Amino acid sequence: MDSIVAFLFNIIYSLLAKIADLEAAIERLSPSKPGFDINSPKYKRFTVDKPPIVRRFEKQDYRELIKEHARLFGKPIKPVRRRGECRIDPKASCPYCGAPHEYIYDNDGGRGQLLCKVCNNRFANTKNHVPEMFLQCPYCGNALARLKDRKGFVIHKCVNYRCSFYKNALSALTKDEREEYKAHPYRFKLHYIYREFTTDFFAMDLSSMPGKAVNFKFRKFSPHILGLCLTYVVNCSLSTRATSRVMLDVHGVKISHGMVARYVQSASAIVSQFVLDYDYKPTNYLAADETYVKVKGIKHYVWFVMDAIKKSILGFAVSNTRTLEPCMVAMRRAFAHFKDFPGKALRFVADGYSIYNLARLQFEMDGKDFDLTQVIGLTNEDEVSAQYRWLKQIIERLNRTFKFSYRVTNSYGSFDGADAHVAVFVAYYNFLRPHPYNYWKPLNCIKELDALPNMPAKWQKLIELSQLHLVSLQTT
Repeated sequence: MDSIVAFLFNIIYSLLAKIADLEAAIERLSPSKPGFDINSPKYKRFTVDKPPIVRRFEKQDYRELIKEHARLFGKPIKPVRRRGECRIDPKASCPYCGAPHEYIYDNDGGRGQLLCKVCNNRFANTKNHVPEMFLQCPYCGNALARLKDRKGFVIHKCVNYRCSFYKNALSALTKDEREEYKAHPYRFKLHYIYREFTTDFFAMDLSSMPGKAVNFKFRKFSPHILGLCLTYVVNCSLSTRATSRVMLDVHGVKISHGMVARYVQSASAIVSQFVLDYDYKPTNYLAADETYVKVKGIKHYVWFVMDAIKKSILGFAVSNTRTLEPCMVAMRRAFAHFKDFPGKALRFVADGYSIYNLARLQFEMDGKDFDLTQVIGLTNEDEVSAQYRWLKQIIERLNRTFKFSYRVTNSYGSFDGADAHVAVFVAYYNFLRPHPYNYWKPLNCIKELDALPNMPAKWQKLIELSQLHLVSLQTT
């Protein structure tokens, strides 16, 4: 018996030793090991650089340039004196100033690059045109090279090794990082990079109607049944199937869960425009965050932008990707509530996700410049996090409130269903839900709703007000 116990102890000790070796190997290979420097240039690929300088092409006249050169230096620009056979097409001309081939150098021995002696610009032998505008590095003024084409955006890079941005990033590397950079340069971001998005984010429709909506010409049911369904689904956070059972067990109304879902989608199609156009009179403190939901078992994302002082949800979006487009939709919906954009007076708080920096850059290029404050991590390790943590906690509390109504659905059955549920949740949160912040009254009190005795009647009245709002939009 003692020998068996000793044998088992030896096996346990050997397994524990192997586990310790595996933990040491994981800690050694993990990028999040202790001592990980988030400020290292190795991880700067997740940061967003400031916007480039946009230059528009203005074609010059080589004759005027020659006259100007003669006035400044006392002698004109002479044609190129060639010492060998000319490989340049006699019909070639400079696309920047129009100089004929007599003023053009073969700049790389016949490999295709030409140099104009008059304006000192380089161009390809096969191309006789220049773009209407080009991008320059804001640090060195060098033209950005088109590096990669991605889905939805183009990556431009400054390839100048004399650029101050590159020199500063290179000098910040430690000795070990320099050795790693020589062996694996793709792991580091040292050059200036700009992402040019091909989508016009300010031309996207912010008020599209969801599909599978039905009209409210009731034949079998009534508006009161509609109000009851919305009350159970949104206010009481029941699933459509649970709502169908409650309607039968409590009210004796036999209604399918599919019909309940169509009621929710139809209500969201009507109410969402009223929610987006309502005058919330927002403050200059906004908080943004994204949380995930499941649609048929696949991860999707819900984006919220809220007024951190008045607690109202100003912008929202649902997407199947965690990219810039839905973030821009939510932020545009929030900024649309400002009659006069506050600019630098706006305090916009989000987490450390780099997509918010990209969105700020897009708004800056559209003339809406504001300060983005990113609260990183769960602890106050810097002064910014300590000062603005409360704003981040407010939006996180909103996410938990939303998740409470989402979890009972056991994931959404379709993208339209997710979009509809988020829309009616925002309407409920802004206009119907009692909040302790407002002494257990709705955040935005509407006198037509306050006079009604129960929640189903309030849902009916909110839909009626939304329909009148849609009619007023169609007639103006």
